[in-house]
Amino acid sequence: MKIISENKKAYFDYEILETYETGIVLLGHEVKSIKTGHISLTGSFVVPKFEELFLLNAFIPPYQPKNTPKDYDPRRSRKLLLHKSEIKSLIGKIKQKGLTLVPLKVYILKGKIKLQFGLGKGKKQFDKREKVKKREFERQKERLLKQHEK
Repeated sequence: MKIISENKKAYFDYEILETYETGIVLLGHEVKSIKTGHISLTGSFVVPKFEELFLLNAFIPPYQPKNTPKDYDPRRSRKLLLHKSEIKSLIGKIKQKGLTLVPLKVYILKGKIKLQFGLGKGKKQFDKREKVKKREFERQKERLLKQHEK
């Protein structure tokens, strides 16, 4: 499995409860662009429309800018490939609990481009600050232990 792009901010902004793997409907030049490592998940999200899931706002630049169609939109919505039962259960969870679907990473698995997205619950501002404080405390503790050992 070769990870092409990862949405690290998603783990900071959301508490990920479950993860799902799905395929993406792409155009030929988008596949080439992604395989060369050109995709950005920053600011993207997954939404249900007409009992299907779509990836919105993911940026895939043209592979060869001069050879791409003139009407190509790098931030167009892309359909995700999941079973109907999985889609229905996800839509139910989103509506009942107020959760959201967040893209986590794009990778290549057996020659196919896959998207991993998570069912996430938004973190509050104080949760984020608490996590930063805890991380700083751990770093400081490790530094003091290293100094004490010398």
